[in-house]
Formats: sequence, C-alpha cells, structure tokens
Amino acid sequence: MTYIVSTVNVNGVRAAAGKGMLAWLAATEADFVCVQETRATNEQTRAALAPALDAGWWLTLAEPESKGRAGVGILSRRAPREVRIGFGSTEFGASGRYVEADFEDVSVASVYVHSGDVGTARQDEKYRFMAELGAYLTARTGEFVVSGDWNIAPSELDIKNWKGNVKAAGFLPEERAWIAELLAAGYVDVVRELHPGVDGPYSWWSYRGRAFDNDSGWRIDYQLARGELAARAKQAVVERAASYDQRWSDHAPVTVQYR
Repeated sequence: MTYIVSTVNVNGVRAAAGKGMLAWLAATEADFVCVQETRATNEQTRAALAPALDAGWWLTLAEPESKGRAGVGILSRRAPREVRIGFGSTEFGASGRYVEADFEDVSVASVYVHSGDVGTARQDEKYRFMAELGAYLTARTGEFVVSGDWNIAPSELDIKNWKGNVKAAGFLPEERAWIAELLAAGYVDVVRELHPGVDGPYSWWSYRGRAFDNDSGWRIDYQLARGELAARAKQAVVERAASYDQRWSDHAPVTVQYR
C-alpha cells in the first residue's frame, strides 16, 4: 500500500489549533500525522482537535505526566489494531514522549526526544532516555517508521550555524553518535536519503530574530524507517510556511510518501 506520513512538533496543540493546524489537517493528504509537544491532557487535546476528529481523523495519544510538557500522538485515517504507550521504561513510561500504533501492514510511532542543556541534570535525563529508547528501537523489527522531534541535528548539513553549536545540546558528538548507531542498526533517515548532500531541509527555526526569514534553522524533525518500507520512501518535503506570520508552530511538518 501507499502511505503518506507527516510529523510535526505542534508546540502546544491548543495554540496550534487556533493558528492554522486545523486548516492544515483539513487540507493534508497524509494517512498518518505524528504530533509532538501537545502540552495538554487527553481531554484538552481532543477538544482542540474536535473539528478534525469530527471529520474522520482517529487520535492515538500519550498524555504528558508533567503539566505543560511533552505529549505525543498519532492522527490516522483509521483506527489502529494495537497501541503501545512508551517502550517499557520504568522512568519514562508515563512521560508522554513515545506512542506506537499498529495498522494493517505497517507500524507508526511518534517520538519526542526532549531538548537538553549541557552540564545539567536535564542533559543527563536526555541521555538516559536515548539509551533506553535506542535499545528498544534496535530490537524492533518489521515494517516500521518512527517519526518525531529528535532534538538532534545528525550532521553539519542539518544545522545552519553548526560551527557555533559544536558544544550545544542537540549537536553534541554523543547525541549525533546515537543517531548514527540507529542508522547502523538498520534504520534509514529517509529525508536525508532523498536529499543527499544538501543543507537541510531545515524543520525548526527559532521565533527570535530573523531565523525563519533567513532560513537559519535546524533539521531535528525526521522519520527513521526500517524494513522494505524504507526503500519505498520516494518523496520527502518540509512544509515550510510561506511567511513568518503564517506559521502555526516553530516547527514545520515533514512529510514523506512511501509507495
């Protein structure tokens, strides 16, 4: 079957719904939309997305345990056969950072790897999350795509100002090595495969300054696929807003066609 998978960090689903996300959902041809940082309860998320759900979207959600943080979900055109929230971690099971759903012949996951802060407990927590998630993904088999905000730019091509960020969270050697390990374990960064050797395409731009207008961004939202599904990725686009004032998140949807 042919699938279109999108992923986007909505930066607060209630705010995004009021700024253009609902119109985007009404227009997209995606079969699955992975969302991150909903920052809302199940009830609040469903209320914010009510027009989309009424129009036929099915929502699979992992609520965040901390108010106003994290929260991931999968919007799909049909109900999943099975859902898994988390990846078996005691520490992160209720964090609202990972949800996975099985459909007829494909499994789709939405992940949010939180941003770190060098030399702090937050960075240590990020490394613990990466270690447990990495072990789970490495053992995972079958037709599978995990999409989300990884908060790691894998290479110099994936960040405009990489020289100024070599010691910054999101571009640390240990973080990039972790992504490389996932690729060595059989995952394919399908966006990079379809855009080899080029800067970006970036998916996140700071709201500060003129980062968006100057396309001074980071490629931290991507899809890692494995199995035959990875070879079926034929087109990948970042749905960058036409102008700053048309953005409904500081991230843009990253959309891949598998056929």
